[in-house]
Formats: sequence, C-alpha cells, structure tokens
Amino acid sequence: MKLSTGALLLCAGALWLHAATASAESIFTYFGTYTNALSRGIYVARLDPATGRLSTLELAAATPSPCFLAVSPDGTRLYAANSVPVFGGVKTGAASAFRIDHTTGHLTLLNQAATGGAGPCHVSVDQTGKTLLVANYAGGSVMSLALNQDGRLGSGNSFYQYSGHSVNPTRQTSPHAHFICPDPANHYALACDLGTDKVMIYKLTNGVLTANEPPFASVPPGAGARHLAFSGDGKFAYVANEMGGTITTFAWDGAKGTLDLIETVSALPAGVAMRPDYTAAEFLTSGHFVYVTVRGHDSVSVLAADAHNGRLTLVQNLSAGGQIPRGLGIDPTGRWLIVANQKSNNVVVFGIAAATGKLSPTGQELKIGAPVDVKFVPQRPN
Repeated sequence: MKLSTGALLLCAGALWLHAATASAESIFTYFGTYTNALSRGIYVARLDPATGRLSTLELAAATPSPCFLAVSPDGTRLYAANSVPVFGGVKTGAASAFRIDHTTGHLTLLNQAATGGAGPCHVSVDQTGKTLLVANYAGGSVMSLALNQDGRLGSGNSFYQYSGHSVNPTRQTSPHAHFICPDPANHYALACDLGTDKVMIYKLTNGVLTANEPPFASVPPGAGARHLAFSGDGKFAYVANEMGGTITTFAWDGAKGTLDLIETVSALPAGVAMRPDYTAAEFLTSGHFVYVTVRGHDSVSVLAADAHNGRLTLVQNLSAGGQIPRGLGIDPTGRWLIVANQKSNNVVVFGIAAATGKLSPTGQELKIGAPVDVKFVPQRPN
C-alpha cells in the first residue's frame, strides 16, 4: 500500500523552540489525526503567542492516520507515525518524513519507510537528529531508523519484538509498545509497553538500541504503561499508566540507565472512583508541573512535582472541553496548552498560570476530525 502525499519536552528534543520563538510572529501548530470522513491527514494552524488565538485550519499534508508526530531538533523536518496495518503489501505500519515550509506551514513528503510492526502509535527523534525511534502498538515492537542528512528515512538500525503478557484479560494478552524516546543525555532510550507493564531501557549508541542491564522497570500489574516524560532537570521519569489512570514516578540514573520506583498516584481527584472507561492518555511535563489527559472522565489533570523527591500532588482537574481527550501540547512560550479531543472532533486552547501551573479556558476552539497529537514549530524564514 503506497501512502499518499498530501516538551520543556525533553523527549521531543524541542529545546531549539525557545530561541526560534523569540522572533516568531506566529507558531505553526500541527495536529496529527486518525483519518476518516472528517480528516485527511496532518493539519496546521497558526498560534498567536500573545493571545493564544488559533488561525483557520489548513491541510498540511494528506497521509493515512498520522496519529503521532515528531519534529527534528533543528525544526526543519516533521515525522509521522502512520497507524496502518499494511504497508508495501506487508503487515507493518509506516513512518513518513516531511520537509517543513516555514513560510506557509505546509509539508512536503520526503519519503516513507516500514516500521517493522503494525499500528505504529509513537515516534520521536533523538537529539542528534540522526535517528527516528518508533513504537508499534499492534505489533508489540520498537524500531530505530537512521535519518539521512536531508531528513529522509534511511535503513533500520535495530528492531525489538516483545513477548509476554500481564494481568488484564482483555488488554494485556500480548505486548503493546506505546511509546519510545531518548533520555535527556541521549545515551539511552526508554519504551513503554502497555501489554506487559514494563518500561524497557536501551542503550542508544549511534542510532542502535541494545538492551541495558537491568533491561526494564515495572509499573503496577494491570496499570498499562503508556507514555513517559522526564522532569526538567532529568532526575525523574514519570510514566502515565493507561488502564490504571495513574502516574508512576521513578528516579532516573542517567549514568547507569536505571529507574528506581518512588510512588504511583492517581491522575484523578480525590473522591473520584476509577472506572474501566477512565483511561490516561497523553502526558507531558513543563517546569515543575505534569499534565495528563483522562479519557472517559474527559478531563485534564495538573500535578505539581516536588523538585527534591519528584513526588506529585494534584493541583487541578478540569474539563478537557470535549470527548476522549488524547494529545496535549504546550507552546514554546509556555503560556498556552492545547488539548486534542478525538471523539468530539475539536481542539481547545487553555491558558497556563506560570506560578501555579493551573489551566484556564480561553474560549478558543477549532473543529478537526479525530485529532490525536499536537506539535509546535515557530514560523521563520526558510
């Protein structure tokens, strides 16, 4: 099957955003989607960093179900996980590489490559800009792909097929890799496997993944490790657990590549009982605060992190402004948070209070078919 053309966040490798934003008149905001009758691929709008207002949506590139996006460290390329079951006649998903037009925000397809497993759901770029990391949900595997100097996807450097299961009889009968990213120093890569309740740890050397010793850390049985984010100082790693609706905090030793369990806390307010349809989704950190979307409850939770021990305290839980919130994005200025609500087909902008991390609705909303992910690229000369 041929695909058609058409953090701050340490895992996103987006530190370049701060300097670029200083001179940017607007910030290109990209939305990954599940394609359907309402969506054709990756969309882009311009965010006004002064007001939080989004411009009219435009189709940046037509491509099948680009559910998760990643931006290269220099901000010139965008990569997408195409969550498809078959690519090139083989039961595997695909990744796509695009060149960003910094005048229009439109994307030009560079090339595509197989990811080695069906249903890729997450991609990230290492801090050298030379490696793309991919997690295949349906295939239960992870892969590293070389990135050529021009940004094109090259050969596969390494591939790991997972095996095993955990305690949930419907969601954990087999592995489901859901996330992979480099650590802050770019020496290791960490991958969340929802199906086995493990966070896999790899050494990352010249784009090649090799199992660390120890090779993994575990979250509580049945929790379902989904996404991971590092604290700003790199001392702690936080894991959002999908079925548990919880967040597990680990101390991260960047010299040894080890995760030491600290605690697991609920992403929901006190007094709200966990239900099977309440599932944690997207997850990110900014400063001393952690943000997580909870589907079913259809909310966003804000937690404050203790700078000394990494422990989390819930400071706010509020409506996501739609149904089945998935992706979160905090713009490079740190003033605005955007939530992508998959089922209600809308994205909503919230203001962020710098001192408390709390969110406030701005009334800004755009309609878009099945949005999943949010990424930012400041507008600048090509």
